[in-house]
Amino acid sequence: MFLRKAQFRLAEDEWFCRHVGGKLVAGKIRNQRTMLLRNHVEPPGAEVRELKRLAACAEAAGSLEELLGVEGWAARIYFGLLPGMVKRKHDREDGFTFDFKARNRRPPRDPVNSLLSLGYSLLTKDLTIACYAVGFDSMVGFYHQPRHGRPGLALDLMEPLRPLIADPAVLTAVNTRMISGRDFLTAGQAVTLTAKGRKGFVRAYEARMDASVTHPFFGYRVSYRRLLEIQTRLLAKVLQGELADYPVFVTR
Repeated sequence: MFLRKAQFRLAEDEWFCRHVGGKLVAGKIRNQRTMLLRNHVEPPGAEVRELKRLAACAEAAGSLEELLGVEGWAARIYFGLLPGMVKRKHDREDGFTFDFKARNRRPPRDPVNSLLSLGYSLLTKDLTIACYAVGFDSMVGFYHQPRHGRPGLALDLMEPLRPLIADPAVLTAVNTRMISGRDFLTAGQAVTLTAKGRKGFVRAYEARMDASVTHPFFGYRVSYRRLLEIQTRLLAKVLQGELADYPVFVTR
C-alpha cells in the first residue's frame, strides 16, 4: 500500500517523471547502440556517434515532450539500421520476405514488424506481472503518462530492455530459421503469424529470457527473466527512499 501511495504521488511530480523518463530513454538508446555494434554487418560510425549524443540529450531533456522527440529520432536511426542485422531479408518463401524497410504497427504490415510487435507485447506482459509481484500498479507510469487501458509502468520499465530481449529474439528467430515465410499470413493490411509461427517465436523469446547476463549493480549473473523483477524492485527502492537514483540496466 505504501509503495503504491508513493507511486501515485510521484506520478504527479513533473520533475520526477522527466528524470526517470530521461534515464530510461537514455538506457534504451545506449542498449540500441550496443545492439548495432554487436550485430550490424558494418555499423556506420556517424549513426553510432549520433546515438551516443542522443543518449546524453535524453538525460538532459527539459520536458517529457522534448524527451519524446529525442526518443523518436533515436528510433528512426536504430530501425533505419535494423536491416543490417537481418541476414535473411532477401529470402523469399511463399511471397513473404524479411526485407525490413521501416517500423510500422497497428497493424504491422510485414513479417519483421509482426515479430517486433509480438516481442514487445510478450515483454510488456512479463513486466506487468513483475510490477504486480513487487506491489506496483502497472497502469500508472512516469514516462508513459496514464492512458486508459495502457500499462504505463510496465512500458516504462520495458524501454531499456526492448533492444536486449525482444529485438534479439526477433533476430534469432529470423536469422536461425526458427521462423520462415510460411509462418505468416495476411489479414487485411496486417501481416500476422500462424499458430505454428507464434509457437516458433515464443521459443526464441523464452530462450532469450533464459540467457544470462552480469548485472552491473550487483556484479553477479542473472537470467533476463530474473532481471525483470530485479529492475522492478530497484525502482521500488527508489520510491521508498532506499536508493537515491534508479540504476537503469545498460549492457556493453
